[in-house]
Amino acid sequence: MGDMMRAVVLEGPGPAESLSIREIPRPRPRPGWVLIRVRAFGLNRSELHTRLGLAGDTVTFPRVPGIEAAGVIEEDPSGTFVPGQQVVTMMGGMGRSFDGGYAQYTCVPVDQVIPFSSGLGWEVVGAVPEMLQTAFGSLTVGLDARPGQSLLIRGGTSSVGMALAVLAKRRGMTVLSTTRDPDKVTALTALGVDHVIVDDGSVSTEARAIVPGGVDAAVELVGAPTLRDTLASTRVHGVVCFTGMLSNVWTVPDFYPIDYIPRGVRLTAYAGEAADLPAEVLQEYLDDVASGAAVVPVGRVFNMDQIVDAHRLMEEGGARGKIVVLTP
Repeated sequence: MGDMMRAVVLEGPGPAESLSIREIPRPRPRPGWVLIRVRAFGLNRSELHTRLGLAGDTVTFPRVPGIEAAGVIEEDPSGTFVPGQQVVTMMGGMGRSFDGGYAQYTCVPVDQVIPFSSGLGWEVVGAVPEMLQTAFGSLTVGLDARPGQSLLIRGGTSSVGMALAVLAKRRGMTVLSTTRDPDKVTALTALGVDHVIVDDGSVSTEARAIVPGGVDAAVELVGAPTLRDTLASTRVHGVVCFTGMLSNVWTVPDFYPIDYIPRGVRLTAYAGEAADLPAEVLQEYLDDVASGAAVVPVGRVFNMDQIVDAHRLMEEGGARGKIVVLTP
């Protein structure tokens, strides 16, 4: 193993072309950290925010982006994991306060590493970590979702939205998903979505026509511009979980809760870490995918040399599922 590695480096905010492939020193694991040989990483809106300079002072440059990675253990000074063991990792400052997953190797704290065992291809496994953690956490921590409930997913053709649909159907929920693109309706019905709503900015009337009185639960993935309408789609004592910001709009201006939140509707939020995804949940999901009982919504697969094209596709919203990058 040499002392150098290939990595994607971002010198500072800018267009997709700001991402460049470089040879940089391979990191060394200090006590309490592990070195992972990255086999694949998924692209996330968080990394788009970083690239566009929307992440505030939480990111220092130059930086190797990437809030998640899938691969195998290369070194673990603590002995918690053995070399060659399959693992995923996510969050915890990856790609922000320290270099992330857009590289052949990444060093992360040992407590944010989740082991698994699977014969699935890395192009599939690479789509899973952050997508599954966010979807699972939104359903459990954010909504405390129950079988038989109705769920509205606002932003249904995002990778998290598609994973939410898969998990919700496995829980026996009735799923309503939105998309702005009529051409993506079949991608949602293929996942088992019960009702697809083409989103023109207002879906509450149609959602209430499907579920009289309003849905039991909703996950907001588009962000602040659609939150009010998502709240209006939800029944009294129903719950809306604010999870995503596909719109890149983070805040509600002049927020007055009594006027903004419908009477009796509950608003919560979810932002998670690796600890929110139990290893057994990851393993069960991968096993279900291997058996055909579940689907990983992979949109496009690129190699590292195509990172600019991959980021352009994410920014344009052109993928029908998770964008995954394989490392050399």
